[in-house]
Amino acid sequence: MKVTTVQNLSLLIPMALVMPAHAVDYLNEAQAQKVLFPEADQFIKKPVTLTDAQIDKIKELSGVRQRNKNPDIWRVQNKTKHLGWLFIDEVVGKHEFITYATAVDPNGKVLGIEIMSYRETHGGEVRTEAWRKNFKGKSLSDPLKLDQDIPNITGATLSCRNVLDGVKRILILQQVLNGEKLL
Repeated sequence: MKVTTVQNLSLLIPMALVMPAHAVDYLNEAQAQKVLFPEADQFIKKPVTLTDAQIDKIKELSGVRQRNKNPDIWRVQNKTKHLGWLFIDEVVGKHEFITYATAVDPNGKVLGIEIMSYRETHGGEVRTEAWRKNFKGKSLSDPLKLDQDIPNITGATLSCRNVLDGVKRILILQQVLNGEKLL
């Protein structure tokens, strides 16, 4: 069977859609807010400075270091109804940071995640809706383990693991701050 140039090119187009260029910004803060909470009319920035004790507690419970003492957190509302929380955070992929947003409902369940900026040369498949949708409805009562309730992607293992660890850390951060009446 003879393969034509058009057929060869048709194979490259889907690959180009999931393979990121180096250091690509996909969403800014306002766009991530709108994608994750389309019904919201208010995003109220919550200034939080974590104490050393809170940082230690988050690391102990999540197994992951909380790098930022001043996490980016918004209380999300529609008129007077509290819809949840939006967190913007970063994790290291293999060598570079991945910036992502996590939407959490008032009960501590993930509503969704979005990859805002991806700087690695490999592993950009974590941006696909097929992978990100696995987080929806997850909470700290779920295992939150790679290959258990969140699938691994071959060639993107470090990105998968680190985004998963970051989301788990965000859920613990939300729990710690809620428990101390800081949110």
